[in-house]
This record gives sequence, C-alpha cells and structure tokens, in this order.
Amino acid sequence: MAFQTTLSVTPEKKPKVLIVDDNPTNVELLLAQLKSFSYDLRTAYDGESALKKIEEDPPDLVLLDLMMPKISGYEVCQKLKSNKETQFIPVIVITALKELEDKIKAIEMGADDFLMKPFNKVELVTRIRSLLKLKELYDDVDNSESIIFTLAEMLEAKDVYTRGHSERVAKYAVLLARFIGLSESDQELIRRGALLHDIGKIGVRELILNKPEKLSSEELAHIRSHPARGCEICRTLKSLAPVLPIIRHHHERVDGLGYPDGISGNELTIGPRIVSVVDAYDAMTSNRPYRKGINPADAIKIFEREQESGQWDSELVRHFIRMIKIEASI
Repeated sequence: MAFQTTLSVTPEKKPKVLIVDDNPTNVELLLAQLKSFSYDLRTAYDGESALKKIEEDPPDLVLLDLMMPKISGYEVCQKLKSNKETQFIPVIVITALKELEDKIKAIEMGADDFLMKPFNKVELVTRIRSLLKLKELYDDVDNSESIIFTLAEMLEAKDVYTRGHSERVAKYAVLLARFIGLSESDQELIRRGALLHDIGKIGVRELILNKPEKLSSEELAHIRSHPARGCEICRTLKSLAPVLPIIRHHHERVDGLGYPDGISGNELTIGPRIVSVVDAYDAMTSNRPYRKGINPADAIKIFEREQESGQWDSELVRHFIRMIKIEASI
C-alpha cells in the first residue's frame, strides 16, 4: 500500500501579512494583488487598531501606510521596532509621499523597506518574499535560543539547591552593569550570558552536583569542565557568540589561577568579570548540599576582606559592595 503523498511532518504555515491603511480602496487593491499567494491576509484601517491586532496576534510582516488618523504610520513603526517582542517583524512602508524627508524619517523609525504608490505588483511581491524569508531565519534563531534557555531552566529545576540561581545571577549582573554605567545593550548581553553561565552542568553527573561530602580530585575536575561544555553547547548559535566569554570564563580569576583557560587581567572582558562576582555572591548566600547559605552582610564582609585577593576584579568588587549595601540597606 502506497503512502499518501499529501501527508507532511509539519503542516504548511501561511505567513501572516497585516495591511494597514486608512483608505479602504488601497486596502482592497493590496488584497487583490496578494490574494493568489499563500498568505494569511489581515487588515487594519488606523494605527491604533493595527497596534492592537499586532499585540493580540503578531503578524510575520506589516504593509504600512504613513498618513493615518489617531496614530500615524511613523508612530506604529517606531512602537514596533522599539518593542523587543515585535522588533523583528518586517515593515514595508507603502505611501504616496514623495519627499526624501518622509522616506528618511520612515527609515529612522525602523522601516525595513519603502514602496511608492502606485507600486509595481512584481516588486511588491518580491520584497514581501525577501523580508518573510529573513523573518523566518530570525524565528529559527529565536526558537533555537529558546531551546537552550529552556534547557538551562530545566537543569536548575531538577536541583532544589540551585533552583533560581541563574535568574538571581542575571538580576544582580544587570544591576551591577547598570550601576557602573554600561549601556542597555551591554546589560542585555550580560543578562543573557548570566542566564546561561551554568548550562554546561547539563553534562555533569547529578551525583557529583548534589554530593554533600568533599569532592575527589577526579570529581572536581569533572565539575570544573562545565564552563567549556557550556561554551560548546552554545557555540553553534551565532546569535550567542557575544555571550560565549561569559559562559566560558565566569570561573577565571584576574590573577590567572582560575579555569578552564587560566587567563587573567585584561584578557578577561567585563561580562565574565561581572558574572564572576555576582555568581560568588549568590553561591555564598544560597544553601548548597555541603553547607547552609550565609546572610548578605556576612557575604559582603568576605568580599571586603578578599577584594584584593586576585580572585575578582577589585574595582568591580568595590562597586558591588556599594550597590549591595544600598540595595539591602546593610
């Protein structure tokens, strides 16, 4: 008996295209031009309703008029591109405005492409296809990243002692990055790296992770392999390349006595130096199989005593102590 050739592993997904224009005639024209293609076509007749529809069910591409009542196309585009949830939705501006200033303004708001009315159907469809392909690539990367971040969450969920550890490290790392004046983009990279800094522990045996007694030299070497393992896990995703130093080097020391590479001083970038400090703080103040956590005040005393020991960046430690004292009113 032959297999049915209509069967598919995954059903075909129609790309969602939202047409936004206050002129019904223009909307009907675009619908007519695109109806023969395999798109899920949606419409909105002003900027306000467009934003509402995008929030409720994000499209894969937006065809956007500029001059509309309530909220202009410029504002719609700016809101989309400034929102992390929608910033990668392609926007093609379609307008009758012919001034160069209008085109420049739309591009500054984040528009991905620009078509003048009356537009050529072949050009319209070609640009839609091109931007939908780009969106598909973004989605593939996003899905792959989501799998890795989910693995990191699952790793911690299995262990009552480390549950929430990476979330707390990420929170403190961002606070410290902000405290020393790093940009928002740097803060975001540090947050992502902190969330994944222990992902390599997926390859570490649970009996060793949860062992209450002192580890043997072989067991210690095994657990110290997690930064390099984590780096290898995340290396396949180019989007995670900026955070690989955090994953690999968060157990390095400024005096060169850390692991896995024994790098020191200026070889350590700011990301791993920040995560090294806040990782140690959370480890001190959290319960572990082999000891109970200490209170924040006692942890700060350890940092004050050890800040010049060569384990951490001493200037960062001073900033961290000040920050924690302000946060915790110590």
